[in-house]
Amino acid sequence: MDGRGPMIISTEDLWLIIIAIAMGTMARLLVLKVDYKQYPSYPNGVLIHIVLAFVAASIGAVAIPAIKSNNYTAVTFLALAVQNFRDVRKTERESLKDLEETEYTPRGNAYIDGIAKTFEARNYFALVVSLASAASMEIVAALHIGIMFQVVAGVIAGSIVYQVISRFSKGKSVGDVAEVRLAEIKVEGCEVFVEGTFVTNLAGTENAQKMIEKEGVAVIIEPSQKHSAIALHNFGQRKAILFEATRTLGAKRYNFTRKDYETGRIIILFVPIVRDLEKLIDVVKNTPLLESVKKSHAVLRSKAVED
Repeated sequence: MDGRGPMIISTEDLWLIIIAIAMGTMARLLVLKVDYKQYPSYPNGVLIHIVLAFVAASIGAVAIPAIKSNNYTAVTFLALAVQNFRDVRKTERESLKDLEETEYTPRGNAYIDGIAKTFEARNYFALVVSLASAASMEIVAALHIGIMFQVVAGVIAGSIVYQVISRFSKGKSVGDVAEVRLAEIKVEGCEVFVEGTFVTNLAGTENAQKMIEKEGVAVIIEPSQKHSAIALHNFGQRKAILFEATRTLGAKRYNFTRKDYETGRIIILFVPIVRDLEKLIDVVKNTPLLESVKKSHAVLRSKAVED
């Protein structure tokens, strides 16, 4: 309120804010499926994501009207939002680390770092899409055409920005760089082998030997290209694969991950609670490649290799 009375928001600005918030929140919901296998507390996690998406989209939506009304101090909310999203990442990292001891196998610091960054980055999805929708609607409004044209422009602009950002930020999974298949387990005394590769010598009792041989499952991951083994052999990546496998099927007892130095293959072996071999293959293939271990083969290519 000022000396002239209360400030009343115009119909155009109201539509701008509503459409921008809707587009930003929708953009977050479209990528929410990625979080289902990464974050704990599935129902509560969904609610947290939706609320944060709405807040982020709201900040992006009101930024344009604020600039239009010469209220530049309101734009500082963008910087405040960035700092808040960073705090969310820190909180998520600490929360996941606290859960490490309660899991069948630990995620590992590399996987936790990737999840926390994803948690933060998804909020920027909502913010940027909302901002783009609002900006496009304001540009069309300057042409003095109907409100429906402005709404259509906001939806189209938001959709285009969403497609660009989602493709840019989409990471690869294990199935994109390797072949995943089931493997035969062989127990010889206290030693366990998977297709001739030694895995462990901890099967010292008869019960352990029978359990591993009859109930155990093993998966071999073969890199499709030689340089793909650089990421797959990383200990953090192997822990992430084992974590997703045991989290999906459970782990009755024993879990191992080994790498074959000669062939470059990765071996995952454990005794699951639910023996679903098809689901096991799917979850291993869909395990994301961690950002901390990915390398660009093209960038790393040396002059000697090119020659």
